[in-house]
Amino acid sequence: MDILDKIIAFKKDEVKVKKRLYPISKLEDSVFFNREMPSFYEVLSKPEPSIVGEFKRKSPSKGVINFTADVDQVARGYQEAGIAAISILTDKEFFGGENHDLQKVARFIKIPLLRKDFIVDEYQVIESKSIGAGAILLIASILSKMEVIKLSDLALNLGMDILFEIHEEKDLDKMIPEIKIIGINNRNLKTFEVSMDNSMDLFHHLPLNCIKVAESGFQTYNDVKQLFIRGYDAFLIGEIFMRSNDPGMSAARFIKDLKSGME
Repeated sequence: MDILDKIIAFKKDEVKVKKRLYPISKLEDSVFFNREMPSFYEVLSKPEPSIVGEFKRKSPSKGVINFTADVDQVARGYQEAGIAAISILTDKEFFGGENHDLQKVARFIKIPLLRKDFIVDEYQVIESKSIGAGAILLIASILSKMEVIKLSDLALNLGMDILFEIHEEKDLDKMIPEIKIIGINNRNLKTFEVSMDNSMDLFHHLPLNCIKVAESGFQTYNDVKQLFIRGYDAFLIGEIFMRSNDPGMSAARFIKDLKSGME
């Protein structure tokens, strides 16, 4: 059993427990449930490269990344830096996150929030809405096409956007027309190895009418510049920001260098 299989098995058990502790009726009582959140799709549709800043404390491949970072402070720093949207890891067991991280940020942030987790059940989609997410991640490799349809339909009906993540060409067989944002993960979720070539290799297979997001492995603004020239619209970046003492300042420097490099 590889790490991805372990994560999914754990996640399914976790959902069973949550359903007993926090029934859907309780989730629907959340202050966020009927609130319209900022649109993930709209901010990524702008003509300049959009940076999605990620908040995560650890990962199975990298271990501890930053356990001292305060999610409020990082989110404010990202927003001030000009980040287009924020991705927040809510998985606790493997990534050190929690739902409360996203809930806290949703109370004050003005830019879109993506809930990044391993979503395998409709319960988690409703839960995402209840904690303030404006968008969710659906990972093609852990879902069947019927699951993608079911989860996507629910998310869209709740007013959330979907980032549909693929890692290889066959994942596109599960894509449906209703999904308008596609992400290419440069990190193999089975081995957690990173190759920036993945975004390059898969680009010409991607639907023309979708926002295209490259995820993982970015080290310099030039990595973003090259993929933007290739045709990508947005770039999900976390580790290089989170490893610094001040992720917001790190993001601000990155965006400043990117703007200068694009001139």
